[in-house]
Amino acid sequence: MTAADRPRVRYEKKDHVAHVTLDRPEVLNAMDLRMHEELAGVWDDVEADDDIRAVVLTGAGERAFSVGQDLKERSRLDGEGVPRTTFGSRGLPGWPRLTERFTLSKPVVARVNGYALGGGFELALACDLVIASHDAVFALPEARLGLVPGAGGAFRLARQLPLKTAMGYLLTGRTLDAATALHFGLVNEVADEEEGDLDRRVAAWTDDLVRSAPLSVRAIKESVMRSLDQPLEDAFATRYVWEERRMHSEDAVEGPRAFAEKRAPVWSGR
Repeated sequence: MTAADRPRVRYEKKDHVAHVTLDRPEVLNAMDLRMHEELAGVWDDVEADDDIRAVVLTGAGERAFSVGQDLKERSRLDGEGVPRTTFGSRGLPGWPRLTERFTLSKPVVARVNGYALGGGFELALACDLVIASHDAVFALPEARLGLVPGAGGAFRLARQLPLKTAMGYLLTGRTLDAATALHFGLVNEVADEEEGDLDRRVAAWTDDLVRSAPLSVRAIKESVMRSLDQPLEDAFATRYVWEERRMHSEDAVEGPRAFAEKRAPVWSGR
């Protein structure tokens, strides 16, 4: 099977964790339309499978998480007269993409190895946690290419960094190294150069996520993400679907009971 024929995404499940790997290392995991189509099916399954409690998203190989949109494909589509894209992916293959799955209830951990550029950085910005390799490099270079960060980078970076700082990176395409990203809180941890340290750190986070009550995790993620732009009073008054499920669940009883009985809780997700 040639590189052009094989799947663009690897998807595996183990011990309540889904592992999603962008698998085009020969082009630094650049995302073409076929990859987006495959990813859509993956995200649908992640949300539907109650056995999955956390997701790890990464890129194949050691050089890149993803360098974003496959610009060779985009150039070919331009030559064929296919309309150019702007903000969002509605009407395009793979919609809604992760960057627009605003109701995805499972926590997603980005395991960023090497370059996270353009759409690759936008994917990381859309994740709930980011663990980076010591040599990770982040950038939104679209301004240098006559493009815009249309998968949410323009919006999310300005929400996750101080505005002047975000504008500096957005308007120039300058890069952030892992230490700078950690300084600004764009990543949760940076792995040491020691072999295997990135995977150990990612596993420590997923172990803690799986140890937490699945309905509590989903309720917390939903309430946080929906309330970010709300006045505090409105946030308290909003109806959260996953919180209502948690409040009436078996797990809401199991947690306090297990604490009182001095044992580890057994979560049912019901």
